[in-house]
Amino acid sequence: MSFTNLYYHIVFHTKHNVMAIVEEHERILYSYIHGFCKNNGVDLVRIGGMPDHIHMFVVIPPQISLSLFVQQLKVSSSKMLYENAHFRGFEGWQNGYAAFSYSIRDVEMIVNYIKNQKEHHKHVSFRDEYRAWLIENGISEDARYFPK
Repeated sequence: MSFTNLYYHIVFHTKHNVMAIVEEHERILYSYIHGFCKNNGVDLVRIGGMPDHIHMFVVIPPQISLSLFVQQLKVSSSKMLYENAHFRGFEGWQNGYAAFSYSIRDVEMIVNYIKNQKEHHKHVSFRDEYRAWLIENGISEDARYFPK
């Protein structure tokens, strides 16, 4: 018998950094993503974000490829956003995403981090936050990893 417990913190950004996910309607998107995760056997632990980016903390079974999951989620959610009048400014998601793995000991920390995104970004820009993640994870500050 095999056992896995694969926690991922996934972040992706709107195309051209468009502020298309307005707080008033973000629950529509978050509910859609929750349903997508559930229908694909992924446990959505927490979701949150800002008008220009999404944070998700998920448990993905090993038979599901992380990259394929994110690709399919972005395609599916893009279609929903394009068709929904509340997201008229949405132009799509940027290419790529960031994903960081965590252990069960980190769950509370990441859940609280995502829960407090709006307060957090009053003090820290997305670029500074992202740069810190890259450094923390041993990734160089290469410009190709930053949203354009």
